[in-house]
Amino acid sequence: MVDAKLPVVLVMAGHDPTGGAGLIADSEAIAANGAWAVTVPTALTVQTTHDVLQVMPCSVDAVRDMAWALLDEFEIAAIKIGLVADVALLEVIEDILRACSGTPVVVDPVFKAGGGAELSTGLLIDEFRRRLLPLVDILTPNRQELARLASGQDDVERVVSLMTLGCQALLVTGTDEPPAGTPADEVVHTLHTPETSRQWRWPRLSGRYHGSGCTLAAALAARLAVGERLVSACEQAQRFTWESLSRGWQPGDGQILPRRRE
Repeated sequence: MVDAKLPVVLVMAGHDPTGGAGLIADSEAIAANGAWAVTVPTALTVQTTHDVLQVMPCSVDAVRDMAWALLDEFEIAAIKIGLVADVALLEVIEDILRACSGTPVVVDPVFKAGGGAELSTGLLIDEFRRRLLPLVDILTPNRQELARLASGQDDVERVVSLMTLGCQALLVTGTDEPPAGTPADEVVHTLHTPETSRQWRWPRLSGRYHGSGCTLAAALAARLAVGERLVSACEQAQRFTWESLSRGWQPGDGQILPRRRE
C-alpha cells in the first residue's frame, strides 16, 4: 500500500561519515518529524567524533545538477541549508532559493566544528551575509555564530542587524556560550521575529555532543514542511533535539552522538 504523500525537505549540507551531523543527521531528523529528505551534498569531510580533519567542497556543477534534478521531480515544502564550505557554492544555493520563492528556508550557519576546527573564512561569511541572509526565513545560529555574523554590543543588536539584511527570524541557541545570568543547569534558546521574542529553557545535559545544531535545524524544517506555525515548530524541534541528545551514545572517548527516532 502506498503511503499518503509526504512533505519533502530539500537539504543542502555536508556529509559527516560518523552520522552525528551533516546529511545523515538531517535525514534522520526530518524523517522522525514527519517529512521526507532529499539531499544534496555541498562537501565531503574526513572527521571523527573528536573533530573535523578535512573538508572537500563538492563541485559547483555537481551541486547544481543534483539540486535541479530534484526540483524537477519533487514538490519542495521546505529547505534546510547546512555547511557551505566554498564561496562559489553560495551562488548556486542562492539560485536554488530564488527558484523556490515562498518555500520556508531554514539555515544552520556552520562556521566551526564542535571539536574546534575552523570551517569558514571571513570572505565566505561576508558572502553568506550578502547572498543568503536576504532569502532566509529562519536562521539557527549559536551565540558564537551570531557574533561572527553581526556586530553589536549584545544579541539583540546583532539580531536586529541581520534582520535589516532581510533575514526574517532567528532562533539563537545558548548551549555553547550561555547568556549572562543563565543558571548552570539550564540551556536557554531565544526566538526573535520582527513582532516578538520567545525564550525556552531546557535542562542542561552533561557531556559534549556532536550534531545538535543539525538536528535542531532539520527538525525545524520538517515541522515547517508539515504545516506547523513558526513558534510551535521551534518548540517541537527543540524538544525533539533535547530528547535525541538525552538518549545519545558515545562510541569512544569523543563527542556523544544523538539518537534520532520518533
